[in-house]
Amino acid sequence: MCVNDAEQAAGQETESGGGGGDFTVIAAEDGVEKCRAFCGGDVRLKDSFPLESICEDSAVGADRKSNKAFVPTLRSGEWSDIGGRSYMEDTHICISDLAMKFGYDLLNEGAVSFYGVFDGHGGKDAAHFVRDHLPRVIVEDADFPVELEKVVTRSFVETDAAFEKSCSIESALSSGTTALTAMIFGRSLLVANAGDCRAVLSRLGVAIEMSKDHRPCCSNERMRVESLGGYIDDGYLNGQLAVTRALGDWHLEGLKEIGDIGRGPLSAEPELKLVTLTKEDEFLLIGSDGIWDVFTSQNAVDFARRRLQDHNDARLCCKELVNEAIKRGAIDNLTVVMVCFHPEPPPASPVLFQRTRVRRSISAEGLQNLKFLLEG
Repeated sequence: MCVNDAEQAAGQETESGGGGGDFTVIAAEDGVEKCRAFCGGDVRLKDSFPLESICEDSAVGADRKSNKAFVPTLRSGEWSDIGGRSYMEDTHICISDLAMKFGYDLLNEGAVSFYGVFDGHGGKDAAHFVRDHLPRVIVEDADFPVELEKVVTRSFVETDAAFEKSCSIESALSSGTTALTAMIFGRSLLVANAGDCRAVLSRLGVAIEMSKDHRPCCSNERMRVESLGGYIDDGYLNGQLAVTRALGDWHLEGLKEIGDIGRGPLSAEPELKLVTLTKEDEFLLIGSDGIWDVFTSQNAVDFARRRLQDHNDARLCCKELVNEAIKRGAIDNLTVVMVCFHPEPPPASPVLFQRTRVRRSISAEGLQNLKFLLEG
C-alpha cells in the first residue's frame, strides 16, 4: 500500500486517514523537473498579485438567487505514492477546522478549512517544515481570518524566513519546496501557489485552473526573474532550479538574496486566486507536478469525475488517479488531494448522439464493372 511506503520512506506519522479527516499528513518525493509551457498571461512583474474574484454577481437570472443559498458540504480524500523515485519529498496536509486545530476560538466566525500540497526538492526537510509551520503561522496572524489574502501572503514569506533561521542552525536541513494551499471559508475558496503544484476546480465537469505553474519557461516569470538580477539557463532558474517560486533553497547562492537588491529571483510570495463557490462547483483537485506531467487539467477532472460517479469515494478516487498516473508512465512522486463540495456524486453529463452523414461515391470504372455484373 503506497501510504505505508510513504510513511516508511519519510519516517513520519499519519494522524488521520481516510477521506476528509481532521488532519492528514503523508509524504511523497519530488522528481523529474520538466519545463512545461503552462502559465497565464496576466502575471505581474512584482512579487504581489491582485486577487482574481469570481462571485455570485456573475450568475444570471434564477441562478443568482440559488447560488446565494448554496453552502458547500466539504469532504476530502488524499493519496500519494513514491513513484519511480528513491526518496519521498512530497507531503500534504488536510485540516477541516484550522482555528480549532491550533486551539483558537473564532467566536462567530465559521470554520476555515485548510488543504496543502508541498513538493520538496533537494531533501524533504523544507516541505515538512512548511507543512508543519505554515498553518500555525496563518492562524496566529493578528489579521486572521478577516484579511485572509494578506495573511496568507505574509505567512508564506514569514515561514520561508523561519526556515532560513532553522537552516542557519542546522545546515543539514538545507532544501527547498514548492507549496500550494487551498482555504475554504463559507462559500469562498482561496488558493495560494508558489511553484509548480496545481489546483483545478471542476465546474459542471469543466476544468477551471486555480493556479499557474511557476516555471522558467513562463515569459512573465522570466521577466520577473530578470528584473531581480536572475537569469534562465537551459530552462533552469540561474541554471539550478526548474521552478521560479519556492520556499527554502537559502543554501543556493544568488537565488534568495542578491547584494544591494535584497531579494533574489526565487520568490516565496504566492500568487493568489479567490472565487466564490456556487452549486455548479463540484470538487477541487490539488496535485504535485508529477500528476500534471501525465494529465492535463481537463483530463484529470474527467477521470476524477467518472470515478466519483462510480463510487463517490474521494480517497479512493485519489488513489485511482495516482495509479492511473503510474500506468501512464509518471516517474515523479505523486500526491493528490481532492475536496468535494457536495455529499452526492457529480451528475452525469448529457450525451448527445448525432448521426454522422457520410458521402459515398463510385468511380466511372467501378460503375461500369457493376453494370457488367448486373447485366450478367
